[in-house]
Amino acid sequence: MLLGLLSFIVKWSAKEYEISLTSSTSTVHCLKKAIEIQTKVKVERQKLLNLKYKGKAAEDGLKLSALELKPGFKIMMMGSLEEDITTASTAPDNVDNVINDLDLTEEEIALENREEYLAKIAKRVDSYEIKMLNEPRPGKKLLVLDIDYTLFDHRSAAESGNELMRPFLHEFLTSAYHDYDIMIWSATNMKWIEEKMKLLGVSTNQSYKICAYLDYLAMISVHVPKHGLLDVKPLAVIWGKFSGVYSSKNTIMFDDIRRNFLLNPQNGLRIRAFREAHLNRDKDRELLYLAQYLKDLAPLDDMSHINHRSWEKYRPSKKSK
Repeated sequence: MLLGLLSFIVKWSAKEYEISLTSSTSTVHCLKKAIEIQTKVKVERQKLLNLKYKGKAAEDGLKLSALELKPGFKIMMMGSLEEDITTASTAPDNVDNVINDLDLTEEEIALENREEYLAKIAKRVDSYEIKMLNEPRPGKKLLVLDIDYTLFDHRSAAESGNELMRPFLHEFLTSAYHDYDIMIWSATNMKWIEEKMKLLGVSTNQSYKICAYLDYLAMISVHVPKHGLLDVKPLAVIWGKFSGVYSSKNTIMFDDIRRNFLLNPQNGLRIRAFREAHLNRDKDRELLYLAQYLKDLAPLDDMSHINHRSWEKYRPSKKSK
């Protein structure tokens, strides 16, 4: 390393890039600009996972010298190229726009213009291409999972993606895979989904296989009088694509935002949001408990009558054991 220079290794999209900057004057923003030159990922699209200052994500104006990084320090980056997201209506940087959930009442679920929504769903069934990774397995139920704040704290700073992963994720998916095909449905674009699944080691795990990915393009908009226009994840898109395989009787969706399953409330379970991973990863047991819940539901021929809002109190009947 030349005198007066800081050298880093940036790891992104399974590749490594060497970045060198002037040590005395360079800021985090300078680092991001240098990364942009090499990777073409714009500054505003970059998430540097393990750059922290006093326990928080390092701000752009902070001098790199304040971070006291060793030469050759590896920086883990997440971010998408512009060409991969130009058609995305929900870009990764804007995911927090959908954090504040609505505690929807039964009256609000009585949606207007249901025929309009059925037409939108039919259009998605005809035109949307689900990214298939593995074929459905005969006799398996279906588990549909959100990503952000369900499986992954995508806003906190961390040394690695593993520190942002919800505790017991792989154990949960391994357990669920025995009885359920697993699909991932995120309100972001497909490129972002693929990056997160790689980061978390989900796409390469040998103990289970993900069936498919769905992104924001499979969602539709509905109008709720009290709250206006909302984007939702209609499970009927999947049911239409896999007629005779998956239905309301054998499907369950986990999401930290209840309105995402507004059109199929009986099939949705609102999981507790996983945020502030550095504070909560040692005490969060949600996936362990939900793994047992899925085991308890697995023997049922029809899950559509189960009230998932009371999942913690559910006890299987002797007949279902």
